[in-house]
Amino acid sequence: MKLSAAKSRRLINILTIVTSILLILLAIHWWNLGILTSQAKMKAYLSHYQIIGPILFILIQIVQVVIPIIPGGVSLLGGVIFFGAVPGFIYNYVGIVIGSLINFFLARYYGKPFILHIVSEETFDKYIKWTKNQKKFNVFFALCILAPAAPDDVLCLIAGLTQMKFWTYFWIIILCKPWTIAAYSLGLLYGARWVVKFIGK
Repeated sequence: MKLSAAKSRRLINILTIVTSILLILLAIHWWNLGILTSQAKMKAYLSHYQIIGPILFILIQIVQVVIPIIPGGVSLLGGVIFFGAVPGFIYNYVGIVIGSLINFFLARYYGKPFILHIVSEETFDKYIKWTKNQKKFNVFFALCILAPAAPDDVLCLIAGLTQMKFWTYFWIIILCKPWTIAAYSLGLLYGARWVVKFIGK
């Protein structure tokens, strides 16, 4: 049975809630095991997943970009907590870039109907107006990808509907994404460490 756009968005919202609850329960479980409060225990835990761990994490990042059922901030934070600042950044970057490229091609191939399965008509209309002038949209798109808190995934989908050349899109993603990922990762990491210290007092 073919799902309508509204039902698809509702299903994504439900899955997001379910996933968030599962992640909270998993975090509590890891907290009880001491994994989130002890570097030694975390390294011991991760030693069993040295190869599959990074691959699985990158796949998770790809999925959360294409099908937003995992809060992006949570997965970014998970990368730097479990793998360290530099490896975590690299895994975050690789997964998000691949997911962003997939979004571009999905939108270009399937068009607006596909996008409306992910975002509402209202959200779509809010950003599609920026595409009337291609050169201005390219600049707007690059600035949004560079800036934290911008609706990156939505704009990546909308970019696929425009006349933007793939290589223009590719280089914007490659060159602008690292700065936002680094800003989010560091901000979330220091915030999480503060919370852990506060709770531990």
